[in-house]
Amino acid sequence: MSLPRDKLTQNFPGCPVEATLSFLDGKWKGVILFHLVSGTLRFNELRRKLPAVTQRMLTKQLRELEESGLVSRTVFPVVPPRVEYALTPLGQTLKPVISALAAWGEENVFCRPDGRHLRDVTAMEASGAAATIQA
Repeated sequence: MSLPRDKLTQNFPGCPVEATLSFLDGKWKGVILFHLVSGTLRFNELRRKLPAVTQRMLTKQLRELEESGLVSRTVFPVVPPRVEYALTPLGQTLKPVISALAAWGEENVFCRPDGRHLRDVTAMEASGAAATIQA
């Protein structure tokens, strides 16, 4: 039985992709990082940007990102308490990765009423082949 990715952080088989994914692993972490790329956000601002996530899950994912050093958490001693999240300098180095994922999604993922779908490459190849034959 294989161990979950987060349990393997001390013993990777040498794959930098797997090592990187171990810190980004989680349904909401990539989306949180995507929103923090544009700047510092308060907890409730993040929550509004992610309406499908529960408060508990958002807190858990933010804590894991904070523990890994990708996100910083600043608590202001005011009433009511104000908490802000931002990318750390290490988290800032993920901007090109997050931007590349966003660009790929814009080009290849289509949201329809029946769900998300990837672009149909076989149909594109067939139409490209037909255009080549006609030319």
